[in-house]
Amino acid sequence: MDSAVSAADPASFPRTLDTPMGRVTIPHVPRRVVVLDTAELDSVTLLGIKPVGAVIPHTKTRGGFPDYLTGKVDGVIDVGPSPEPNLERIASLKPDLILSSKLRHEKIYDKLSGIAPTVFTETTGGPWKANLAVHGKALGLDQQAADALNAYEDRARTLSAAIKAKNNGGLPTVSVVRFLAGPTRLYQSNSFSGVVLADIGLPRPASQISTDPKKIMKEISPERIDQADAELIFVAVIEDPGKTEKNVVTTSPVWQDLPAVKGGKVFEVPDETWMSGIGVQAADRMLADVAKATGVPQPAK
Repeated sequence: MDSAVSAADPASFPRTLDTPMGRVTIPHVPRRVVVLDTAELDSVTLLGIKPVGAVIPHTKTRGGFPDYLTGKVDGVIDVGPSPEPNLERIASLKPDLILSSKLRHEKIYDKLSGIAPTVFTETTGGPWKANLAVHGKALGLDQQAADALNAYEDRARTLSAAIKAKNNGGLPTVSVVRFLAGPTRLYQSNSFSGVVLADIGLPRPASQISTDPKKIMKEISPERIDQADAELIFVAVIEDPGKTEKNVVTTSPVWQDLPAVKGGKVFEVPDETWMSGIGVQAADRMLADVAKATGVPQPAK
């Protein structure tokens, strides 16, 4: 299976990228791309490329690729699991480009680069816009990546204006809570979802502001859930809530006493877009969720 025909200009190859693992030369327009994380999957499908192989998100307990990419990943081969991708399966797909990050797969970079030119970003999440530019450059679709990002940012500004118009020029404070196996998390302003909310201009409570790239979330005990206090609370839950503290937290007096809870301003949102999507397509789904929560129209594409 070949990926979709690329719009890249063959004359722009070979091209060399400076990456966290050194300089990488891509000899020709990539036609058979393998992606090893969700951000890269969002990027390539955004740019009209169906990868030949990809890793299924580890948070999807029922398996399968993200629902929000339905129709764009039909027939893509699962090369997971995420922590230890199947190198033999990757090699059998005869890729001509592999995309991931140093954070995820530094230990197997040499093996991956022995299969095909391998382009890593430093990390994932917060720097998703810069990472999209890297993915675009590797694919020879630099301008398409920039155009897609600019169009998304325009939609975020449009949404911001609509929320302001409905709220007498103000924007509500927003909190992001994630229930998953282990401690409950508050996602910070420099996480993927935090960047999208900032693009809309939504202010965050002090408990969720971070400038440390290594601190994109804060773990809290059920007794400290009052740190989630904001005018709107968005809640993401992995697919099996029974493995999380959700029930303990949401039945507690501390949670029940929050004004957003009392006022019906808590909104459950998909974990796969708010937490692991990490790209323009996931961000657009976030804009739609915020528009619905604030009672304004979804920005048109």
